[in-house]
Amino acid sequence: MAGVLRGTKNLLQGLHKHGHSALVSSRTMASKTPVGFIGLGNMGRPMAKNLLKNGYPVIASDVFPEACKEIQDLGAQVLDSPAEVADKADRIITMLPSSPHVIEVYTGSNGILKKVKKGSLLIDSSTIDPSVSKDMAAAAEKMGAVFMDAPVSGGVGAANSGKLTFMVGGMEEEFNAAKELLTTMGTNIIYCGEVGTGQAAKICNNMLLAIGMIGTAETMNLGIRLGLDPKLLAQILNMSSGRCWSSDTYNPVPGVMEGVPSANNYQGGFGTTLMAKDLGLAQNTATNTKTPVPLGSLAHQIYRMMCARGYAQKDFSSVFQFLREEENQ
Repeated sequence: MAGVLRGTKNLLQGLHKHGHSALVSSRTMASKTPVGFIGLGNMGRPMAKNLLKNGYPVIASDVFPEACKEIQDLGAQVLDSPAEVADKADRIITMLPSSPHVIEVYTGSNGILKKVKKGSLLIDSSTIDPSVSKDMAAAAEKMGAVFMDAPVSGGVGAANSGKLTFMVGGMEEEFNAAKELLTTMGTNIIYCGEVGTGQAAKICNNMLLAIGMIGTAETMNLGIRLGLDPKLLAQILNMSSGRCWSSDTYNPVPGVMEGVPSANNYQGGFGTTLMAKDLGLAQNTATNTKTPVPLGSLAHQIYRMMCARGYAQKDFSSVFQFLREEENQ
């Protein structure tokens, strides 16, 4: 008891002495107050489940009511709109498909900023244009709230196991408050700099991921055509200099690995349409900064073609299947 009283006294002294930064520490101390979660798709749902598992009361919302059912059964409270969530929780995580969705959820007629409480911490884990993150941060600041971008890497598997990587952009003095929540969902929480830098890191990662996946698919296909067993070829690549995440963790060839989308007709995982979107973001930022990205541009074209040819909802590793079809025409 004495320790608790001493802690309270220290906090009050700290508030008096340090103003804002002590308020931040008081937010982290209120660790088990409700957390809002908006966007319960393939990634959002397992992330919200990990918050619940770690003892955080979750107040959730999604445009599709059926998306909420699973976490509602686990004890989450479900509300009709982002504004209602903001009315009930002063820490909110959003996980949405694209920039227009983020703009709507934050600034729309039923958006978070309609009812946001002063001092609220808003963490967006969507992958969007860095300039949109900056706009949302400015809009939140006008309402006395703090916005941080914290896109993720690791896919649905890491979301389920709580092993995501978060790339965080925003005010550095808010990072610890964000990190406390993000640690329940990820193992690597990395501060990247001002708002928008988390998005920049994510876009760069996904451009390389797309290029690596296409390269792996082409290589595996060539090896199979040359009479190599795909499992053997993957084994050789993964002990050689061509090894990459797409070859050793997420192989695109059916039958080479268990527990990946290629073993399940490319269902689940990270959709081709989302990869095309991320490559479009990379293309926009490359154009704006006059940066040459010839392979990034080609990867963008390939994934856009796939979307037009019926692969939009399949996992992005289905580029292997796409290449096999191309050669048979």
